[in-house]
Amino acid sequence: MSTIFGTDGVRGVANHDLTAELAFMLGRAGAHVLARGSRRGPVVIGRDTRISGDMLEAALKAGILSAGMDVLDAGVVPTPAVAFLTRDLGAVAGAVISASHNPVEDNGIKFFGANGYKLSDDLEEEISDLIAERLTGVTSPVGSLIGRVYRVEDAVARYVDYAASRVPVPAAGLKVVVDCANGAAFLAAPAVLKRFLSGVAAINDSPDGVNINRRCGSTHPEELCKTVVETGADLGFALDGDADRVLACDCRGRLVDGDRIMYLLARYFRERDLLPLDTVVVTVMSNLGLHLALRQDGLSVRETRVGDRYVLEDLLHTGARFGGEQSGHIIHLDFNTTGDGILTMLHVIKAVAELGRPLDALVEGMERLPQMMENVPVTDKTAVMASGVLAAAVERQEEVLAGQGRVLVRPSGTEPLVRVMAEARDEDLLRLVVAELVEVVRNTDREVVRTGN
Repeated sequence: MSTIFGTDGVRGVANHDLTAELAFMLGRAGAHVLARGSRRGPVVIGRDTRISGDMLEAALKAGILSAGMDVLDAGVVPTPAVAFLTRDLGAVAGAVISASHNPVEDNGIKFFGANGYKLSDDLEEEISDLIAERLTGVTSPVGSLIGRVYRVEDAVARYVDYAASRVPVPAAGLKVVVDCANGAAFLAAPAVLKRFLSGVAAINDSPDGVNINRRCGSTHPEELCKTVVETGADLGFALDGDADRVLACDCRGRLVDGDRIMYLLARYFRERDLLPLDTVVVTVMSNLGLHLALRQDGLSVRETRVGDRYVLEDLLHTGARFGGEQSGHIIHLDFNTTGDGILTMLHVIKAVAELGRPLDALVEGMERLPQMMENVPVTDKTAVMASGVLAAAVERQEEVLAGQGRVLVRPSGTEPLVRVMAEARDEDLLRLVVAELVEVVRNTDREVVRTGN
């Protein structure tokens, strides 16, 4: 069996890899697999602001409707809003059309189950197999049994009400800047902040279909950091295109990544009995400094594969409730079933307000070890990662860093890249280790192209 799903749904260049035809098949197969026992669904659909969203949304809807399921069209809303609406509206599933932080050329489709959680590998594989089998067994009802589309006119307002009720922020006179990435949260993020704060400035909140993530948002936080300093704001936040992740910025314009946000919130949640098992779940990409700082505070750290879905799986398996990724995908299962950049933003603001200390002071206890990562474009990431030459090179560099740091080489879950990452206190040694591994990856890819395997 094989799967067309990556670590965060089906991704690709819209109208090239992710075609309308594939979106239609995903709709039919997804509806069939996820709506067992329900004659009409419904399935909630939300999307980000990409120009290709219209095309893919139409095709996905058509697939779902052709399988006899109704669609609740939420329009442009954050990914975590779809997870919430799926539960709130009693839907059998949710679907999001977004490529998150990727450039506008890309798009993606991912599903949530009726419980608002991302699908298991097994369910994604079942959908993939059904598509590979040309949708054999999927019924095509006629007449009154064909699905209908219903517009959820208050989708954004429902989610804003939910977020504001779950994480009420005390009025503390804080000035906050939010970078909406010209993406799915351009309405929701400023709206929820203005429920609590008078000093709110929103930037990159004018999407035009092609400017999503362009020199803005969590992948390009430079404008946010500059704006925070220029406006004298207390802190700032940079969302990504679908608002399931967020990075922060302190009053001096210094970036606060997901690791430091988790360090702050883990300690804050523990003080409020919101950290069961005194445990934080992170991925292998989290900085070693986070592990050391949390353990020094008496907290346990569990490590998973890269991808917030694997953080979620570990949370559900162990009974822990809080974890996330360095990239800013942060989950607390008491508040939502998936990474939620807006709720994370509210938690940070609430912690700053209640503790009466600025953001930089709240994260200074975590020393971030020098970390370097280079994304290497490759033709066949699976073949490159299977190379014995690369495995031997990684082993050699691990021996070089023994006791001083660590090495991680992994394929991207959504792009044709191999990511080479290393951490070490000695930055000169760090640069050397990464450079040598990058060269091995490039040479291995050339050999794969030359030999065809």
